[in-house]
Amino acid sequence: MRSEPAHVIVGAGLVGARAAQALRAQGCDERIVLIGDDNAGTSGRPALAAGAQLGMDGRAAVRLRDGRWFADGDVELLLGRRVTALDRVARSALLDDGDRVDYTKLLLATGAAPRRLAVPGADLDGVHHLRWVEDSGRLASVLQAGGRIVVVGGGWAGLETAAAAREHGCDVTVLESRPVLLQDEVGPELGAFFAGLHLSHGVDLRLGRSAVAFRGAGRVTSVLTDDGAELPADAVVVALGASPRVELAERAGLSCRDGVLVDESLRTADPHVYAAGDVARPASPFYGAPLRIEHWANALHSAPVAAAAMLGRPVTYDRLPSRFTDQYGVGVEFTGRIDGYDQLVLHGDVAGPEFQAYWLAGRRVVAAMQVNLWNDDLAPVEELIRSRRPVDPDRPADALRHALSDQPMSAVHQETLV
Repeated sequence: MRSEPAHVIVGAGLVGARAAQALRAQGCDERIVLIGDDNAGTSGRPALAAGAQLGMDGRAAVRLRDGRWFADGDVELLLGRRVTALDRVARSALLDDGDRVDYTKLLLATGAAPRRLAVPGADLDGVHHLRWVEDSGRLASVLQAGGRIVVVGGGWAGLETAAAAREHGCDVTVLESRPVLLQDEVGPELGAFFAGLHLSHGVDLRLGRSAVAFRGAGRVTSVLTDDGAELPADAVVVALGASPRVELAERAGLSCRDGVLVDESLRTADPHVYAAGDVARPASPFYGAPLRIEHWANALHSAPVAAAAMLGRPVTYDRLPSRFTDQYGVGVEFTGRIDGYDQLVLHGDVAGPEFQAYWLAGRRVVAAMQVNLWNDDLAPVEELIRSRRPVDPDRPADALRHALSDQPMSAVHQETLV
């Protein structure tokens, strides 16, 4: 192994691979080492949306260049290797086989792990945790065979999985512990829209219900719920979100709270260590607080910013939360946060083929969603949110057409880094 210090990236998934590419694209001529704790390779382990991997959203099926690019780009791949500790004084990453890799800058791209249920039977065959391409491949074969599927969790990933299962002809039950689908994401009014969408496609939707045990002899055959019901199941999908993999950062003494805390340039309190993707919780200049976003687009956009920061360039990562989903052919784009909203304005018929929704707080748009309007651009909506300009609550769409007509896109949103 070469001995000179390198730009080291810990995690060879989507963020790590994109960061390595961005470093070279942005002119880095120093040594780059990309370390991954599995042997699948950088194109095999992107953490992607559940629906994308089950055929629900082709735009999200991001694939990276194959390993030849890394050889041509002089990026050293250390796959099947795990970084066990960081010596921040010596600027060295200790590997599980005793080797060390010295670094000038280091990026933590360790991602997140699916949250698991600590209930009896959680380790039975047929209980799936959807996170990686391999997971979705295994589940896709189950769905294609039809049968009875229980989805635990009514968030975005759970609903995308339920839609995919129904389109394969499966009998689907969704358990959601809260009384409203996507309660924190879209609120009760639009949560009811998603509930109606799934009910209309034959999903057995059980709100306010949780799984307390999985039963079966070696393989799951049923799910026991907190109200005493027992649901037959040929397979179970646990879709309860993901926990950031912060163990390495914590051992290194870096500040962590629901992710590795980083500033707006994705730098930790240690000026030589950065974090990006699902593991990072960056300071948001717009919201004035740390914000961790679980979405594949976050990996795409944060990696080149981290690379630029590692090269000493003044950059800011300040994207608004956004979500793209397609369920039963209903295309949804969402941006912003509904926190503190006091009014919901709908344009169009929610029961019809397309509509827009605007969440307002004090006459200012804080979030927006459009349904079956893929040709519309969300950038003006994002600019309206950022402007914090008061709008006419009865006509927020007018602000998109007129209030920002002379305002250019914010520089932080222009994709110029890679």
